[in-house]
Amino acid sequence: MTRKIKILLLALLMGFLPKLKADEGMWLPFLIDHLLHEKMQEMGLKLTPEQIFSINESSLKDAIVIFGGGCTGEIISDQGLLLTNHHCGYGRIQAHSSPENDILTDGFWAMTREEELPNPGLSVSFLVNVADVTEEVLAELNDDMNRQQRDAAIRRVSNRLVSEATEGTHLNANVRTMYAGNEFYLFVYERFNDVRMVGVPPSSIGKFGGDTDNWMWPRHTGDFALFRVYTAPDGTPADFSPENIPLQPRHHLPVSIRGVQEGDFAMVLGFPGSTDRYLTSMGINFKLENEFPIRIEIRRKKLDIIEGAMAQSDEIRIKYASKQSGISNYWKNFIGMSNALERLNVAETKKELEEEFTAWVEADAASLEEYGKVMSMFANAYEGYRGFHSHNFIFFEAILTGPDVIRTALGYRTLERLMREKAGQDEIQNEIDRLQASVERLYRNYDAGVDQKLWAAMMEIYSREVPSHLKPGIFNEVEKRFSGDFNRFASEVYSKSIFSNAANLEGFLAKPSLRKLQNDWVFRMAGAMFENHTGIQEQMAQYDEMVATANRFFIRGLREMDPERLFYPDANSTMRFTYGSVGGYHPADAVYYDFVTTTHGVIEKKDPDHHEFVVPEKLVQLIRDRDFGEYGNEETMIVNFIANNDITGGNSGSPVLDGEGNLIGLAFDGNWEAMSGDILFEQETQRCINVDARYILFIIDKFAGAHHLIEEITIVR
Repeated sequence: MTRKIKILLLALLMGFLPKLKADEGMWLPFLIDHLLHEKMQEMGLKLTPEQIFSINESSLKDAIVIFGGGCTGEIISDQGLLLTNHHCGYGRIQAHSSPENDILTDGFWAMTREEELPNPGLSVSFLVNVADVTEEVLAELNDDMNRQQRDAAIRRVSNRLVSEATEGTHLNANVRTMYAGNEFYLFVYERFNDVRMVGVPPSSIGKFGGDTDNWMWPRHTGDFALFRVYTAPDGTPADFSPENIPLQPRHHLPVSIRGVQEGDFAMVLGFPGSTDRYLTSMGINFKLENEFPIRIEIRRKKLDIIEGAMAQSDEIRIKYASKQSGISNYWKNFIGMSNALERLNVAETKKELEEEFTAWVEADAASLEEYGKVMSMFANAYEGYRGFHSHNFIFFEAILTGPDVIRTALGYRTLERLMREKAGQDEIQNEIDRLQASVERLYRNYDAGVDQKLWAAMMEIYSREVPSHLKPGIFNEVEKRFSGDFNRFASEVYSKSIFSNAANLEGFLAKPSLRKLQNDWVFRMAGAMFENHTGIQEQMAQYDEMVATANRFFIRGLREMDPERLFYPDANSTMRFTYGSVGGYHPADAVYYDFVTTTHGVIEKKDPDHHEFVVPEKLVQLIRDRDFGEYGNEETMIVNFIANNDITGGNSGSPVLDGEGNLIGLAFDGNWEAMSGDILFEQETQRCINVDARYILFIIDKFAGAHHLIEEITIVR
């Protein structure tokens, strides 16, 4: 590597502790201050900072991966066995399922390496190196730049730094901003593309409780899945090949079956996606009034259509399982966020900080010069956003992630341009070949009847909710021709469009016609709405710039105002650790939730007439026979437990570790009472919900009979 990577083990962030309570914060593991380390030791940590994160020696970070596009996983054997959540692998489980081989329902366990299932397109990434590049980036920036100039300069220097860090290697890298653009770090990764499915429990275990229990405690869910990472024979990353061998990791996590007790130290290490802990009261009110209600409404409508169809057909159930899960997850999240933000009066808490900030700014001439406009910039930006009547949220939910044919048609804009401009035949044919190769994938999980209903419903919502001056002109044509009857509109679209099914599209690609493409309703609507949305985004750009600038100065000012406070940057899919302790909580007056759930609760919730609470008969028998092996006691076995770790989306699949770095659980959810946690950590009620490691091993061993997997795991007894 041509660039020397410097790892900072002394804190830029870490000054004097507290003002922040111990278990709040998603901390950068390469910046562990001695005072922070001492606090963790007091709570039960027995590892050194270097044992958590080191470049030159094996450390915990070498067992942790980015799994796919938005989850965490961890290596739990010296043969590349990987543990993550069932819901993180859900799309892959669905892809391997069919009505004839329904592993969504039945589960899957590879009893030999040859039976492990390849997953084209799935990759995992290990963090290799980190460097603080703040000085290099800031040297190219100044506060007089507008957002476009600033972003261009950041891209320019970031591209250079990435090139220097990866030149002559198979590694990849990116530069990520921290504190809204006040600091920058270079992250270097090694990505492996041969990841095979090893074992997944049936959904009646992996998704037990379904949407009803999602984001709730108590839980009784075995939300885990096993994969294996493979490499070329020389240990380097490689695409799938029968010649590949299991990864030999720098570190793998031992799995403890000693059990958890209330007050035990717990640390989570993973890749949390995003938080907004510095969001202002104005931003919170905007979400409550202009974002959450419309997104909840649109997602509920999509779910009604999709779930109704899934209930009628096993084929549709399997095709739409992953889509339904993704839509439902954040439909309920938005509801919970709204309720928590209002119930806990989070906007008022934020307003108190803003008033403190304003008083500090106004007390000093230099601060007033630098930060005096910050709050007015926020106010002007959110007032500007309101003039667009939630268009961006409606467009995203109803159109861009609504009927599948819209996204498919948008992929044909290049072909239309090449044909319109009379490009060379070879260039046109290359584009046709590229599109042809994607047809099967695009229609694999598609049903024309479901999509037609989505089209009618989503177009009706868009037409109703978006003011006339913000809608594309094509809606006037729709209104005139179909008299506002969107079901009739959808019927004509899906009876004639080349995008309504794979056969139509393949027929078009075999004999492409510019006129046919340009006159196609789906292509016309997709193009008109996308261009209209792009124009609206351009109008909103001034407000985006105001918010970005105000955020940067606000966070910079907060750190100057309170230099003894320990600040942490918002999550941004970079590696973080969070620490806390196992324990229950009081969700409401006179109510207490214990810190564990057991197999007694699985039987109590069992309901053969409710698809979310079906329990496999073999699991019922094991529980009734108290056949828990070494994973339970004479009466029962722990299924899930909670700890007060600070997590968010992206932490799904993260290991929960004891003070010695052994895996004691697998993080998979947060709790309903603290759904505002992405914006404000709720000290008393925020909990991380985890599958107990013993329940995972029990399902692998006693339920699945996959004892060969148990034998390759390092178990701490």
